Amino acid sequence: MSELPKTFDPAEIESRWYAHWEEGGLFRPDRPGAEPWTIVNPPPNVTGSLHIGHALDNTLQDILVRHARLKGKDARWVVGTDHAGIATQMVVERQLNERQDKRTNYSREDFIDLVWKWKEESGGTITRQLRRLGCSMDWSNERFTMDEGFSKAVLKVFVDLHKQGLIYRDKRLVNWDPALKTAISDLEVESRAVQGHMWHFKYPLAGGETYTYVERDADGNVVLEEERDYISIATTRPETMLGDGAVAVHPDDERYRPIVGKLCEIPVGPKALRRLIPIITDDYPDPDFGSGAVKITGAHDENDYGVAQRNNIPMYRLMDENAAMRADGASYAETAARAQEIARGAAWTAAEIDTLNLVPEAYRGLDRYEARKRVVADIDADGLMIQVEDKQIMQPFGDRGGVVIEPMLTDQWYVDAATLAKPAIEAVRSGATKVVPKSWEKTYFNWMENIQPWCVSRQLWWGHRIPAWYAEDGRIFVAESEEEAQAQAGEGVALKRDEDVLDTWFSSALWPFATMGWPDETDPTLGGRYPNDVLISGFDILFFWDARMMMQGLHFMKQVPFKTLYLHGLVRAADGQKMSKSKGNVVDPLILIDKYGADALRFFMAAMESQGRDVKMDEKRVEGYRNFATKLWNAARFAQSNGISASEHIEPPVATLAVNKWIVAETVATVQAMDLAFADHRFDEAANAIYQFTWSRFCDWYLELIKPVLQTEGAEGAEETRLVAGWVLDQILVLLHPFMPFITEELWSKLGDRPDYPLITAKWPMADARALDAHAAREIDWLIRLVSELRAARNELNVPPGARLPLFVRDAHAETEEQLVRQEPALARLARVDRAQGDVPAGGALQIVVDEATFVLPLEGVIDLDAERARLTKAIAAAEKERDSLNARLSNPAFAEKAKPEAVEKARADHAEKSAEAARLSAALGRLG
Repeated sequence: MSELPKTFDPAEIESRWYAHWEEGGLFRPDRPGAEPWTIVNPPPNVTGSLHIGHALDNTLQDILVRHARLKGKDARWVVGTDHAGIATQMVVERQLNERQDKRTNYSREDFIDLVWKWKEESGGTITRQLRRLGCSMDWSNERFTMDEGFSKAVLKVFVDLHKQGLIYRDKRLVNWDPALKTAISDLEVESRAVQGHMWHFKYPLAGGETYTYVERDADGNVVLEEERDYISIATTRPETMLGDGAVAVHPDDERYRPIVGKLCEIPVGPKALRRLIPIITDDYPDPDFGSGAVKITGAHDENDYGVAQRNNIPMYRLMDENAAMRADGASYAETAARAQEIARGAAWTAAEIDTLNLVPEAYRGLDRYEARKRVVADIDADGLMIQVEDKQIMQPFGDRGGVVIEPMLTDQWYVDAATLAKPAIEAVRSGATKVVPKSWEKTYFNWMENIQPWCVSRQLWWGHRIPAWYAEDGRIFVAESEEEAQAQAGEGVALKRDEDVLDTWFSSALWPFATMGWPDETDPTLGGRYPNDVLISGFDILFFWDARMMMQGLHFMKQVPFKTLYLHGLVRAADGQKMSKSKGNVVDPLILIDKYGADALRFFMAAMESQGRDVKMDEKRVEGYRNFATKLWNAARFAQSNGISASEHIEPPVATLAVNKWIVAETVATVQAMDLAFADHRFDEAANAIYQFTWSRFCDWYLELIKPVLQTEGAEGAEETRLVAGWVLDQILVLLHPFMPFITEELWSKLGDRPDYPLITAKWPMADARALDAHAAREIDWLIRLVSELRAARNELNVPPGARLPLFVRDAHAETEEQLVRQEPALARLARVDRAQGDVPAGGALQIVVDEATFVLPLEGVIDLDAERARLTKAIAAAEKERDSLNARLSNPAFAEKAKPEAVEKARADHAEKSAEAARLSAALGRLG
């Protein structure tokens, strides 16, 4: 047993123990025949660094894997990183730009070599940081979503899905990032409120035709009636008018019934060549919003796309990959003439529509925003602008490219997600995969039952290149290799490989089984590792990753990928706001680790993780858990200095003293509480159980209660007490280890000589009910309540801490009298009272009631009773006044509706505090007999 230093130094302990665990292979101990237990981490981007969300997510995972390891299971935590197509390509391109170089100066192969070089040199930042957090991952089998084995799995999945008709190529609307020049997923789009405009324009009716426009109020009374030769349209993106295919109104909108089916003119472009488009009906337009009529530009708006599909309206693409107006193709005169024929009913094909450039020559090649200015100015000059509104609008921005996303009709590869979703829906309904908290099931079902085709192609160089080859005649050959594709095409057929790569979510959807050796490993359980036992994930990637793993896992493995899906909330700023760099409220977990230690941050994350709620960052609480670690450290030092060392047995020692029987029972109760909490994935309850037991029961009470036994030479029960205390301290270290691995391993090693039995692979305690002694538990609980009440009463009445007072007891039962005799030394030392007999002296006295007995402490001459009554009366009045003022504010509906949520929450907390203070002081006044 090595003596503990006086000061607890987290940094020194953390670096030393992590290296010891990893070098000794203790994260994956050899346990032949043990029950497999597997968890996979959501692979962080290889470009990433540890943020507070990672800290929460990985802390929760590490708690579970360390717990499983202590339970004797063959626990494996699969670790790896995602190749992060867009993010990684951007990092390398940024480095090239800093050297006045660019990607297009290289061949595709040479650029990819540069990316691999960057990955080898700089791509391990986040994995090093995960080690600092204490994550006990299986580093010896670290994976990467583009390593050789994983790439093999990705190719097989794509090819197999294509053979089954579940992957196909189609022209659909996507989120197009003009900065990155690629389609991106919804997850990579941020909606921001920006100041913009709403332009109202006239679309003249064909041939100067007119109609009677009538507006009515809710009662049917005419409020406006006039002859019009136009239909009014409002838009925030006038440049897209050039690609309009129709104007839509609601079928029940009486105002436009006379002109449904007629043609109107797009008010832009050369006057002689302005296009006519039909006026149609659809349920999408809202008659009560704006004019009730909407222009339909299917190739550049998500809602319009749906209307165009339903009504067979042509969708004209206006922009190129830079979001500049198209400059390709035939003259506007030719294309406009053909579009006019189509508007009048001529047959057309989607392939033909894509070739038609309906941008007039005056706008071709212009940036979309410059084109907007020109379009607005030209319409205004023609007198066809009705009005311009200043308006706050929501605009989609690419989270990496940083520019406004352009909805764009492009050719992409799609997965038939609706078909794959059906078994995944049933798996959750049947309970094959349990979602925790259960409240997320509704969201999961809603999204999966309305799922859209999944766009999986990206216009990048870095990533899994799509295994498709094209012949000059338009045929497509999908195969795992070029040789296989050539064999399909036939000898002499020239093939060109698809330039696109796969969405990174496509490859990460295979994570639970591709990391286990599939497809080479054909065992459907992958050596007992599939399905994984649990997946921990932020709710924000439920659809983008979790649901897709469900779909792919069930399709290829015929089993769910994980038995339990645990969804945690976000880590928010202390005031409840979402963290963002722009707000300046981002918290760096590494700074917190430097300041308070990894154990303190981990315990904070666990203690604050309450199912279904976000975690509010609170540095003071992190500091508080550092203090908790220090308290445990000092308790271990006390143990060492009093001859208490590691236990040699897993079972509790035989106990005869009530205090020892009590602490054994409290230990067992804590094990039971933590077992239930782990079974229900209640991280907060498990953390609270071990925290309260360690701080309150063990440190504050047990160690105080046994001091006389330990520090009195020849005291009865001293050896028993040392054995019990050593055993309990060992149980604390094991129970606390999943949450605070570093300090617990250090104390475990210092309290006994057990090099072949490190804490990380120790045995989780058994909740053995045979160790419970109800009588001893009642007695010590009674003692603790009595001492606590006496201390609190003395403190409330300002009794000098050093004053020893006589203790008179009334109405005590025989059992209480026996307990008083047995616990008299403890009462005298802990409450500074001496048992007195006879009548209570006249004068003021402090009175408390515990169970049936009344305990009286005479105060005459100890404090100024009149002054104390006056002080308490005044303090009660002040507390009640604040309480009532806060209650009035909270009862005012205007305050609850208009005040910021954090202000309402603070008012409620203050009201509860003042209410409790008033009650406490009133009780103190009442004790003055």
